[in-house]
Amino acid sequence: MSVETKLEVNVRQAVPFFLVWDMERSLRYYLDGLGFVMKNKWTPEGKIRWCWLEIGEAALMLQEFWREGPDVNLPKEKVGVGVSICFTCRDALAIYRELRSRGVDAKRPFVGNRMWVTEVADPDGYKLFFESPTDAPEESEYVEE
Repeated sequence: MSVETKLEVNVRQAVPFFLVWDMERSLRYYLDGLGFVMKNKWTPEGKIRWCWLEIGEAALMLQEFWREGPDVNLPKEKVGVGVSICFTCRDALAIYRELRSRGVDAKRPFVGNRMWVTEVADPDGYKLFFESPTDAPEESEYVEE
């Protein structure tokens, strides 16, 4: 068995890991706004410093920047710039409607690459795209009913 085959069989999932400025604000956005569920957390001194969130079969991790001590890792530049994740869904239009009903500023869906696509940006600027296959013509825009 080649090395490539062994790695292919062994690797199961890629999980984005976002460093965030304010964990409480990010958790409100992801849990209350987007509908993620917290599956695991690390709480030194009783405060959530890291967590594993899931929505459907997808996951991501959040960790707050260290502001003091030997592990301080505050960025000098804005975070989230150029970072995006695409979540493949059964129905991106239903997700768009649900997000809007929760007060999330989701962009109007459009068709790109044979997929309905709606976009949101989290409080730190990370972009999340929710996409689902469609036969609608390219560049179509969703019209609310």
